[in-house]
Amino acid sequence: MSTVVYGLANCDTCGKARRWLERFGVAHAFVDYRAVPPSPATLVDWAAQAGGFDALVNKSSVTWRQLPPNRKAPASAAEWKLLLREHPQLVRRPVVVTEDGRMTQGFTDNGFKQRFNPGP
Repeated sequence: MSTVVYGLANCDTCGKARRWLERFGVAHAFVDYRAVPPSPATLVDWAAQAGGFDALVNKSSVTWRQLPPNRKAPASAAEWKLLLREHPQLVRRPVVVTEDGRMTQGFTDNGFKQRFNPGP
């Protein structure tokens, strides 16, 4: 598989992204990162591509709002990695990684059209 979609099996946005890829014939694999958490190295790579750990995290999620205040301000990459390993649902989803290693987050029809260029 050249494209991997990381997300949660019960996430509506992940489902929309997967259906879009299927409709346009983009071969992909799906990884539920609650069942198979991303490695610390993967989290660091995603954060670098997203513009930092802050950009990688969905701060409007219920999980984020329920965190104690001291957990909402990780002071180091190590603390961010620990937080995201404990709560993978905090990662903004879906995370889409193509064969070239490029990572993007989220789903929009236009965004996927630009990324995968399915034609007319």
